[in-house]
Amino acid sequence: MGKIIAIVNQKGGVGKTTTCLNLSYALHLRGKKVLLCDCDPQGNSTSGFGINKSSTPNIYDVIMNGENPENATIKTKFGNLIPANRELTGALIELVGIDEREFVMKKAFASIKDKYDYIFIDCPPSLELLTLNALCAADSVLVPVQCEYFALEGLTDLVNTVKTVNKRLNPVLKFEGFVLTMYDPRTKLSLEVEEEIKKFFGEKVYLTRIPRNVRVSEAPSHGMPVIAYDKSSKGSKAYLKLASEFLTAQGEKQKLFW
Repeated sequence: MGKIIAIVNQKGGVGKTTTCLNLSYALHLRGKKVLLCDCDPQGNSTSGFGINKSSTPNIYDVIMNGENPENATIKTKFGNLIPANRELTGALIELVGIDEREFVMKKAFASIKDKYDYIFIDCPPSLELLTLNALCAADSVLVPVQCEYFALEGLTDLVNTVKTVNKRLNPVLKFEGFVLTMYDPRTKLSLEVEEEIKKFFGEKVYLTRIPRNVRVSEAPSHGMPVIAYDKSSKGSKAYLKLASEFLTAQGEKQKLFW
């Protein structure tokens, strides 16, 4: 059975989409059947895989029009993708009037879950109805955490939301792990954030840290993950290493390949 993982952080600019793109592609390179579902109206995962945001059908059609997710899936050279664009913003209003609105995405993905090893959902940078749908559909939550002070403040709300969803709506939901992004070991702040995160979440914090790297920032403008853009860069090597650590946590034996 496939595993659905929501990649969530209500704070923008923390490396959420970058993590979605590169972890998905790294697992694709490993021969895993992976689907990246863009559920952010900004559509950055869509353009990050080199796909035009105007592509239809897309995740809006899946959620609001009952479109089969398979029909909305695009096979790219980086892996499978269900695209998104600004049209998805309308779903926030339209979902309010639907019965069991929290479970629309879960029902939609039921038909394709077993066809993939992993389905990653790139959530909006907020804790609203689209994110709630993703949390109800997911088996686990992966949280990218930027190494800065305010990132720690926002984690409290996220943790409380996940706990509430687990208690009331999705009893299987758990934390997959926390990924430190934009990490710079030369700064005291990065080290302090790492210490605090480990204090609260222990072994759920990935040992792999994603460094600040200009190649990581450049890659999206070329419509590709940084692993494809410059595989020898520090950012690429970190994401390839994260993929190995991720698979090890799933119980799969790994060989280093970076």
